[in-house]
Amino acid sequence: MEVGESNSGNERRIISKDSSWCSQFRNASNPWMARYAYALIFLVANLLAWAARDYGRGALTEMKRLKGCNGGKDCLDAEGVLRVNLGCFIFYIIMFLSTARTSKLNNVRDTWHSGWWSVKIALWVVTTVIPFLLPSEFIQIYGEVAHFGAGVFLLIQLISIISFITWLNECCESEKFAARCRIHVMFFATTAYVVCLMGIILMYIWYAPKPSCLLNIFFITWTLVLLQLMTSVSLHPKVDAGILTPGLMGLYVVFLCCEPAGGNCIRKSDSATKTDWLSIISFVVAILAIVIATFSTGIDSKCFQFRKDDTPPAQDDVPYGYGFFHFVFATGAMYFAMLLIGWNSHHSMRKWTIDVGWTSTWVRIVNEWLAVCVYLWMLIAPIIWKSRHTGST
Repeated sequence: MEVGESNSGNERRIISKDSSWCSQFRNASNPWMARYAYALIFLVANLLAWAARDYGRGALTEMKRLKGCNGGKDCLDAEGVLRVNLGCFIFYIIMFLSTARTSKLNNVRDTWHSGWWSVKIALWVVTTVIPFLLPSEFIQIYGEVAHFGAGVFLLIQLISIISFITWLNECCESEKFAARCRIHVMFFATTAYVVCLMGIILMYIWYAPKPSCLLNIFFITWTLVLLQLMTSVSLHPKVDAGILTPGLMGLYVVFLCCEPAGGNCIRKSDSATKTDWLSIISFVVAILAIVIATFSTGIDSKCFQFRKDDTPPAQDDVPYGYGFFHFVFATGAMYFAMLLIGWNSHHSMRKWTIDVGWTSTWVRIVNEWLAVCVYLWMLIAPIIWKSRHTGST
């Protein structure tokens, strides 16, 4: 029996190496390639949600026939986003429940994750249609739950980003790469700080053109203070975490603060009363960035393991956590819905806009502050733990 399973595994690895992409999909032999199919489904689902928000009026005649749409008015704008998004969420939750705790290749759940694409596409279509048959009250409840799910996604993404930055710094400071990476570290750190300072200067010009824009001035100034605080703590002799990590964290923090709200305090809002090509390009870039962020976070399950296992993986171990991957996409769908409706189902959004309004601004600002707190705690916690352990002995 073991010989048969081993031969099956060897045959599958041969298929993965020598077959075409279509053959690998048909034979469910490549879980790495399956990630791109799930990311594509995620992208298409969220583009449908955006289309329901911006161009749903054109489909009003067909929507009047759907049971849960109340003559079409409950399937447009923010509620239309939530209905399409709920279908995407249901699809990835089903995938999460059916692939969670998969540990070995060549079993039924591994084959289900990497193959059966015609069945899964049909499943996605069904889960997309079902929410349009549900009453409006249920969709509103989902909209409230989606706030929590989006927060979970932001927390997962934050931990993943900090873990990646920490891992990169440890690699550059290791004995194997320290001498070789010294110049590269200085170059990337300097570039990161220059970009951060340029971003802060531009934010002062674009989002705080008048002294009356006190809240925007506070957000931008506090971001500069947090950047200085992270750098000072990182360079403290007891911490000695280098200059690369605070520089990269600074990029993330400045990115989160990059668009405070307040129509009267946004210099470029004078020319943004109608949709232009810059708005469309910014919208497309934002969507692709979120899909890529969800995709990269979904395969980073190891940074959430409380017990580090240094033993090398077996040849038949799955390459990443399937359940975690689908869970990230499920919460990412909720996050995407919040961006499309501005975190407020009663907030009107202009065409080709995403993540705008005061609610969205406060979500980004709180996420920024939380990111700095988590980063500083990761720097300080080992010192506190070590001092307490020394004191107790």
